[in-house]
Amino acid sequence: MNYSHCATLHLRLEAFRFIAPHSALPFVRNRANHTSAEVLPQSLLSKLFRVFLDTMVISKKQLKESALPSVQEVREAELEQESSQSGSHQLGGIASRPRKAFSRGSTDTKTVSRSDKADSPTERASAGPKEEEDSPAEEGEDPQGAKSRESSEEEATNQEEEWDTDLEIDDAKQRRYSTEKTLYEEACKIFGVVPASYFLRHMHDQELNLMHHGLGPQGAKALSVPLVTNTSVLNLNLSDNWLEGGGGVAIAEMLKENCYITGIDLSDNKLGLAGAQAISAMLKENVTLVNINLCGNEFDDHAATPLAEAFMSNHKVQSIDLSHNLMGEAAGEVLGNAIAENTGMKELNLSWNCFREMGSIPIAKGLGANIFLRAVDLSYNGFGKTGAAALGEALKVNNVLEQLNVSNNRIPPEGAVRFAMGLKENKTLKTLNFSRNPMQSAGCYGIIKSMQGNPESAVEFLDFSDITVNTSVKEMFPNLKVIHGGNTDVFRKTKAKHSPTQLSGPLYKLKQHMKENSLNLVDFFERVDEDKSAVVTRREFEQGLVGAGIPLSKGELQQLMDTLDKEKNGEIDLREEFEKSLGNNTALRYWPQGFNSWVI
Repeated sequence: MNYSHCATLHLRLEAFRFIAPHSALPFVRNRANHTSAEVLPQSLLSKLFRVFLDTMVISKKQLKESALPSVQEVREAELEQESSQSGSHQLGGIASRPRKAFSRGSTDTKTVSRSDKADSPTERASAGPKEEEDSPAEEGEDPQGAKSRESSEEEATNQEEEWDTDLEIDDAKQRRYSTEKTLYEEACKIFGVVPASYFLRHMHDQELNLMHHGLGPQGAKALSVPLVTNTSVLNLNLSDNWLEGGGGVAIAEMLKENCYITGIDLSDNKLGLAGAQAISAMLKENVTLVNINLCGNEFDDHAATPLAEAFMSNHKVQSIDLSHNLMGEAAGEVLGNAIAENTGMKELNLSWNCFREMGSIPIAKGLGANIFLRAVDLSYNGFGKTGAAALGEALKVNNVLEQLNVSNNRIPPEGAVRFAMGLKENKTLKTLNFSRNPMQSAGCYGIIKSMQGNPESAVEFLDFSDITVNTSVKEMFPNLKVIHGGNTDVFRKTKAKHSPTQLSGPLYKLKQHMKENSLNLVDFFERVDEDKSAVVTRREFEQGLVGAGIPLSKGELQQLMDTLDKEKNGEIDLREEFEKSLGNNTALRYWPQGFNSWVI
């Protein structure tokens, strides 16, 4: 039995161990922390067991049919063939096969049969001298030619063996794929769910995305069965499938057995406390997961306790997302200690939780003690002045953190200034996001001044979005990229100054006349531009002004037309000139349908 077949059978045994220990699935068996457990009916379990046995019987049959002769048998057959070609008598009643160049990979179906006498010491002794007699015959051969022949035969034999191995692996994969598909379909029948066709088509992709498939708890249990032995999927996305606690327990139990999945997304599944406990138990055993997304799962202060325990024991996970949950001050206490003890995390997302001032202090202390985290997102919490001051103290001792997001944390100017005290001593922070905090210009200026006082500051990107500043930071830090809500000088209103000519010119008189008499530009333009092209000649425009009764002298009419006819081609573009000169947007909104290009 070769290695690939043994591995296939071992995987199937592992699958059944996962499916039916003690007459119940492990992910639904009754445990102290899984109170909502259910045990499979014996009839359904027997049915699944029969399917499993059938696949094993088929595999053994295929294994027997595809078995190849051992290396020792092939070697003995070749030696006997050489003896027979040199005129030797047949030894021990062995019926030798006709000599073929490289019998190890041959398609010849003949087998080598040997009698019991061939293995006796007497026969071996009689065979010895004959082999010695054959050796002198070969002494006359050119040594160089013999070496080249032996090397070519060895190379060809190795190539044949490689081909055999590839074929065996492909056959083993096909049988294993068929087994996983059968297991999934039977598990779906047992749990009463419809098989996900997308999973059947992509169950051997490295990236398996099952987002928004509506699996539910039962679908997750069925999905876990084939994934136990799946060796193809490396990243699994189960986001937004409403798995709840039962589905979370099933996936967690699967991850205890699967040692190939390195990234999993369980966001927006309402896992709750039961799911948190199962994930925690899994992280204490799993050593292959690197990225895990648990955002939007209604984790509260109670769920934070088992998760914190897992973070202190698991040092393989590098990225954890716990955003959009319900964790508050009590969760901050336990997570702060876990952050300080963890030595594997590089990215941590705790945004959109309920960490207020008292809950933020232990988290900040944990960041100060951690020497592995590179990026932390604490946005959309409520750190306030106290939390900002605690983060400033953490930055004084933390010389590893490179990215920090504390946007939308209700940090006032005083909190920003106290946070800035930590930037005076920090040498590693490169990106700082302080946007949408009510710290005003004073807070922004305090942060910038602290960076200016630190010659070893590494900050490259500073985000003050939606915060109006009154100082130019570009002059202080030419290489620093800063995003802010603008300069206060930009928002100062300036009064428009009109020259005497503008207040008494023909354009002003035209606008005032229409305003006093409640005239509509639409009617005027329709009379002037009969072909609806929005371009009129100077004569048509003059006739329209006179017909509308606008009190302009001939000189003023000429001046108005000279002003509007900038290209001096005898035509006036009403869309361009009147939109700029008259500025009557209210009238322009009701421009006729013939001028669709001018509707605003």
